[in-house]
Amino acid sequence: MFWASYLLAALAIILAWPAPIALSRASWPARAPFTAMVLWQSIALAGGLSMIGAMLVWGLQPLGDNLVSASAGFFNILIDDESAQTLGVIHVFAISAATLLFGHLVFTLVLTFIRIRRQRRRHRDMLNLLSSPAADQPATLVISHPAPVAYCLPGGARSVTVMSDGLMGLLSRAELDAVLLHESAHLHQRHHLLLWAFAAWRSALPWLPTSQLAQRAVSELIEMLADDEALRTVDEPTLVRAIAIVGSGALPTSSSAQDALEDPLGEEGRPGSAPGTTAVTGGTTDAQSTAHRLRRLLTPLPPLSRIQQAAALSAAGLLLVVPPVLLVAPELLG
Repeated sequence: MFWASYLLAALAIILAWPAPIALSRASWPARAPFTAMVLWQSIALAGGLSMIGAMLVWGLQPLGDNLVSASAGFFNILIDDESAQTLGVIHVFAISAATLLFGHLVFTLVLTFIRIRRQRRRHRDMLNLLSSPAADQPATLVISHPAPVAYCLPGGARSVTVMSDGLMGLLSRAELDAVLLHESAHLHQRHHLLLWAFAAWRSALPWLPTSQLAQRAVSELIEMLADDEALRTVDEPTLVRAIAIVGSGALPTSSSAQDALEDPLGEEGRPGSAPGTTAVTGGTTDAQSTAHRLRRLLTPLPPLSRIQQAAALSAAGLLLVVPPVLLVAPELLG
């Protein structure tokens, strides 16, 4: 238990600072966005589990050789009112801190979900008043606004893509199809669930570099994944023009339609933004996100080799395996 707590603490520190910084500065994620997305999720999950686990294992150390037996001893203290003299003040503090951190993370996740649902519902009500169905596109709404705007609003069977008539007037038929395919990819691949999880993580731990860098990186990676999905149907020049046109627009803050175009996820970013828009407020700006995606399409790099992808996915899998092993069977280390 002693060595397990220190190893978990060391892993938590690595995943909270140097690992996310190194991954955010790497250039290879643009060559394999799905692999990079999996690695970011592994860093987030393993980092959170390591933080909580390190404190929990340290606190329960006097009660058993591993987490299972120590937890049984702790529950005996709680249920059978046995003496807790074997636990010192520092151990009680560690157990309390682990419990509070776990509760804080879960509460923030639930609270973020409720807030997002409420904002989406309000946004959908405004769309019902200020939009009209597209004539030839199912599950697509058109709002009257001169700026080129497009985004998707998740809602299960009620999911819709929203576009401005200003955008439709600028795009050719092929470019319009590229935008719709991009937004459809966000919905089908359920990117809003990823953004919800990382938005909650950032709200819970805003001081943690991992949470900030991860949300920013994930929002850009899902745009790349949606671009790749659109490229299966439309050609690259068409998609590039569509991204550039949508990216050239900016919402006027004094417009009466501003509320209708408000980000449905508020400050945490919207699920599946259109080509040229950002998915994280306060992270990568619209112009930066557009520039990165255009550069990726105009000067494509070779995809990662199978060996490189296998190595990255293996690292992600290892991150998910190591913390539980240290928690459940730490006696193997000593």
